[in-house]
Amino acid sequence: MKIDLRSDTVTKPTPEMLEAMMTAKVGDDVYKEDPTVNALESKLAAMFGKDAALFFPSGSMANQAAIKLHTQPGEQLIADQYAHVYNYEGGGVSFNSGVSCKLIEGNRGMITAKQVETSINPPDFYHSPLTSLVCVENTTNKGGGACYDFEEIKRIRKVCDAHNLGYHLDGARLWNALVAKGETAKQYGEVFDTISVCLSKGLGAPIGSVLMGNKEIMQNAIRVRKILGGGMRQVGYLAAAGVYAIENHIDRLAEDHKRAQEIGDVLLTLPFVKKVEHIDTNIVIFTIEGDEERFISEMGARDIHFYGMGQGKLRFVTHLDYTQKMHEYFLEVLMSFKTKKAVQRI
Repeated sequence: MKIDLRSDTVTKPTPEMLEAMMTAKVGDDVYKEDPTVNALESKLAAMFGKDAALFFPSGSMANQAAIKLHTQPGEQLIADQYAHVYNYEGGGVSFNSGVSCKLIEGNRGMITAKQVETSINPPDFYHSPLTSLVCVENTTNKGGGACYDFEEIKRIRKVCDAHNLGYHLDGARLWNALVAKGETAKQYGEVFDTISVCLSKGLGAPIGSVLMGNKEIMQNAIRVRKILGGGMRQVGYLAAAGVYAIENHIDRLAEDHKRAQEIGDVLLTLPFVKKVEHIDTNIVIFTIEGDEERFISEMGARDIHFYGMGQGKLRFVTHLDYTQKMHEYFLEVLMSFKTKKAVQRI
């Protein structure tokens, strides 16, 4: 039995999702004539209380488009040092928008309103870049699936308003935060200027993200998407997977969170595990004593796959295709590492 815990991006469409895809009505989306894409965009815009939404092939492209819409070349955005827009989008902030990043050392990828305020460059000091945008990520990827306190999100909004800054949410795993914290999409729509959400992580669609915002900022979004190479044709076959995922796969994220917590509980009993980061959602980050690569190899021999993050830090991510049967087997394998002989191998 192969168990893949590298990421929640490794899932495959369920049979029901495939059926929805194969029966989708499609048209040419470049002409905005694909009825399924239009339905997906309308559905998400209404869910978040925004005027408009636009389907993108990837979360990185959606984030990069948002940054372009908010900024001008030579300006600067504020983000946590772990931010996806800085670490994992190929330098797109500088390449696509000519913008620099002021990085904040937050807590598990989360920054505070006070930190944002002290990071804003004086607008009349022309020697430094003009601060124009704040980007936050919820949940945080590199921060181990951590969820923001929504009150802090609102406090950052006040800082943005006071300094005339845009406010963008990289909500690649926002669905996990909504389920874990009992929050609603409308709450987030009321606070952020733009929001990107991913369909191909926890929700299990094969591809796609959606960028949302009010009419004024979104009016040029389709032009930016075209410039970035994101114009698509009969893409309703893929948008149908997103519609199905939104209607059927949000509530089940609680299962992923529960299994992640159970994995963390077992890890805490293992003698070579030094630390398990607090688990909010479906990402488990932990640190071991011993040879990281050897532990990965030992698990790989059992057809269990995951990533090392360097310096003894490792990561498991639970997801739609990680079943209860896999989970029970995986916990058994982990518990087998309690023995002295197994520990010595690490």
